[in-house]
Amino acid sequence: MGFDIAPWHLRRALDALEDGGIVACPTEAVWGLSCDPLNRSACLRLLDIKQRHWRKGLILVAAHFDDLPMFVELPSNSAMKRATATWPGPATWIFPASPDAPPWLTGEHDGIAVRVTAHPLLRALCSRFGPLVSTSANRSGREPARSVAEVRMQLGGVVDMIVPGALGGLAKPTTIRDVQTGHILRR
Repeated sequence: MGFDIAPWHLRRALDALEDGGIVACPTEAVWGLSCDPLNRSACLRLLDIKQRHWRKGLILVAAHFDDLPMFVELPSNSAMKRATATWPGPATWIFPASPDAPPWLTGEHDGIAVRVTAHPLLRALCSRFGPLVSTSANRSGREPARSVAEVRMQLGGVVDMIVPGALGGLAKPTTIRDVQTGHILRR
């Protein structure tokens, strides 16, 4: 399977997301779970599926940084250049959270993790839907799924759709850095 998403898979995925569903799709390194970040019920359901505490927060992915202003506050110009130099691409940055960012996204943190993805399939979904939650497709404490079969084994029928496609080729999940300091939080 390639990176392209068939139009009918894209429509089904968009319909599922619009209905508050959880969609599994390939990302840069592992299979991910996505939902509408503004739909509290969908986000809480996703956290329940993962058995992940809401206090940890969630990552947002977007097709363009301009899609994220309601979630983040802009840092200094030098900090912004640090992030935009890596985008679109497999780099996740913690930005100061906007006062409007929902607590189910930020968890107990003052910041929010965001990525402008270069993965063509995930980028196509974000281009049509807007920013999405993106977290690894696995139960907390287990290895992230690296195939459709692993998604089905770990999560069975609890996701609303599995979007077929290929992973982006990274060996491990994206690096997470603090946009203000450049400090690496996850390699």
